[in-house]
Amino acid sequence: MAAQDFNFLLATDSYKITHYKQYPPNVSRIYSYFECRRKKGSQFNEVVFFGLQYLMKKYLAGPVVTEEKIQEAKVFYQMHFRQTVFDEEGWRKLLEKYDGRLPIRIKAVPEGRIIPRGNVLFTVENTDPDFFWLTNYIETMLVQMWYPITVATISREFKKILAKHLKATSGSLEGLDFKLHDFGYRGVSSQESAALGGAAHLVNFCSTDTVAGLLMAQRYYSCPMAGFSIPAAEHSTIISWGKSKEKEAFERVLDQFSSGPVSVVSDSYDIFKACKNIWGDELKERVMERSQDSCLVIRPDSGDPAETLIEVIKILEECFGCSENSMGYKVLPSYLRIIQGDGIDINSVEEILQKLSDEGWSAENVFFGCGSALLQKLNRDTLSCAFKCSYVETNGKGMDVFKQPVTDPSKESKRGLLSLRKNSDGFLETVERGAGKPEEDLLVPVFENGVLLQDYSLEEIRKNARLWDEEVSPAQHNQDQELLHKHIINGLH
Repeated sequence: MAAQDFNFLLATDSYKITHYKQYPPNVSRIYSYFECRRKKGSQFNEVVFFGLQYLMKKYLAGPVVTEEKIQEAKVFYQMHFRQTVFDEEGWRKLLEKYDGRLPIRIKAVPEGRIIPRGNVLFTVENTDPDFFWLTNYIETMLVQMWYPITVATISREFKKILAKHLKATSGSLEGLDFKLHDFGYRGVSSQESAALGGAAHLVNFCSTDTVAGLLMAQRYYSCPMAGFSIPAAEHSTIISWGKSKEKEAFERVLDQFSSGPVSVVSDSYDIFKACKNIWGDELKERVMERSQDSCLVIRPDSGDPAETLIEVIKILEECFGCSENSMGYKVLPSYLRIIQGDGIDINSVEEILQKLSDEGWSAENVFFGCGSALLQKLNRDTLSCAFKCSYVETNGKGMDVFKQPVTDPSKESKRGLLSLRKNSDGFLETVERGAGKPEEDLLVPVFENGVLLQDYSLEEIRKNARLWDEEVSPAQHNQDQELLHKHIINGLH
């Protein structure tokens, strides 16, 4: 049920409260849809659908309109517009007729599904002709879906890159779910952003320090514990010992966390000397006493990510040696690993892994942390997210509607009632103008008249979002993407 202290009437772009006066006379039905538009040259051809369930549970479900909230909105909009434009009568009618529940219907792709861009992801329509204006009133809130969708999509792109290199250099995908750690909590704009973005990353991985995302997964996606972390040092816990006692600071961490993995940031002064002289000499025996289950994870945190990591791994090889795996790539002893969390994005992680491979190192040796590039350096245009009206009924007669701006053909919108189906070639496509067959429609009713109709668990969502075999094989994946691109460009969506 939606939060009681949240006023749904105030959760829209203010100009929208005037729209009930602008629609054609006798309009009875407004039908709109959400998509991530295709964009030529984008590095993202498909999206991960995630986050709608949270928005519906937190803001839409149950009675969301009360007399007190109507009065609050009335006063607010009178002050804001300096004239009487608020539809007090319409909202009170909704309160009396539906006990404050929203007479709308939402159909959506199952959460976690991978959908090519340019396809419908969800549709919204009013279920009562008196409240035709409600469909696009909630656009503002629903378009905020851009954020969890974009984070989940970027996170999954990271996973493709990591899987490709891990499989190529180790022969398996063991440990893949822990290869990208969410460092982004402090780098986002709010607690809710941390929660939404953190949970979106957990669709693909099980490694995070963003507590807000874990709590969201618990409360809204029925997952008791979606992600894990290990004890780790930060610069304050190292430099508080003073520069001359860096070795004692490191040793303290080893003493305090002897039975499990531990991560130690080691670039407070000189990462290369720390690896060679402290870890590789003064504390060498202490490091070697540890096991795979209690490994030391060394963290560089400055400099060129690829160059620094390569130099660090070479120093560690000199001090601790290495072995060769079944694919012929070098692996540090199981008690020793590296995590690179500075300067990581999709491009740099690919560069680092490729350079490691070129130098003969397996991707097994490294983990990555990512903060702002995962949760913050993105916006609604990253995936061209849009919400548009495509069908109306006036005087009992339906009409397909659309926009077609001459100045930007890419913003042409879809027409009519929409459905999503898998065609005979196995590709997903959007069927417009009400021509789809209900039995083929992949859009699922998820909300109607204030009631949540589906409740996905994170476990179900993760299954929907899992990597396909062909995505782990670079050659096959490139062929499939090329075919998909041609399929989209040819207009079959």
